[in-house]
Amino acid sequence: MTGDIREGELELINKYTGRELGENEVYAFSVVLCDNEIDRDFERFSPEALEKLGELFVGVTGLMDHDPKSGNQSARIFSCSVRKIRDRMTSDGKPYARLEARAYIPVHEGSRTLISELDGGIKKEVSVGCSVRRRICSVCGGEYGSCGHIKGTKYKNRLCFATLEDPTDAYEWSFVAVPAQKQAGVIKNYTGGTEMDIEKRLFEGCPQTFTADEMNILAEKYRQLNEKAADGEAYRRKLERMINKTAAVALPGIKKDILDLMIRNMNASQLEELYSAFAEKAGGTWGKPQLSAVGGAADLSNREYTSI
Repeated sequence: MTGDIREGELELINKYTGRELGENEVYAFSVVLCDNEIDRDFERFSPEALEKLGELFVGVTGLMDHDPKSGNQSARIFSCSVRKIRDRMTSDGKPYARLEARAYIPVHEGSRTLISELDGGIKKEVSVGCSVRRRICSVCGGEYGSCGHIKGTKYKNRLCFATLEDPTDAYEWSFVAVPAQKQAGVIKNYTGGTEMDIEKRLFEGCPQTFTADEMNILAEKYRQLNEKAADGEAYRRKLERMINKTAAVALPGIKKDILDLMIRNMNASQLEELYSAFAEKAGGTWGKPQLSAVGGAADLSNREYTSI
């Protein structure tokens, strides 16, 4: 890692600056973004994916710990290339390759601490944020997540891992304490961070890695579902009480244990229909339960989650 500007690099850097900077105003350094080794998450990039990421990462901002606040922007990549290391192989016997980038930091009072940490090797490990279109299972060659194999598991002494193919976006890279890849670190399979996308990943049926922000989204969703579930339970209990009252009039001979057995596995809509039938047979003005809330929101039993 060095702060020296190589021949032709200042011109590349100044494509991203608001004004022309001189060599003494810029600190440049090299960084390994990711490679094709199997990482701690039992995923790896294909050589073709590394080449595509090399195009996508040019111009991308570096952050701290994947926190997208503007104040955490620390550096910017101005060039990328894939480097194949001669005589080095990956753990599964493939020729080793890695994506190397050149990045710059404007030199000013606020950046001197980071530059000092880079020179001293304190800030070193990085992790990249990107999205890929395909993840290929090493065991069967199918789309990982739909084949039933589990990353990190051996099948007849064959390790299951996912090869990441066809990158579609490279949105940030960060200095981190513990990266997924031993040589650099990578956060993959980013889907945009929307609540719907995160839920889809949650129900894919295979191990997933979530960022702190995504975990906060899931926690909030869990809290909201708990509230709705509590409302649904309150509505169900009220329906059951009303059914018991109307059944006593409509079918005076029915035993309570038989009635409880009837309604045990019914959802809210079915309970409403049974209550209406009993109320009509019983005659009189029974009305509807006041909690028959908005759009039948109490019926949580038929909720579906679709995986992709």
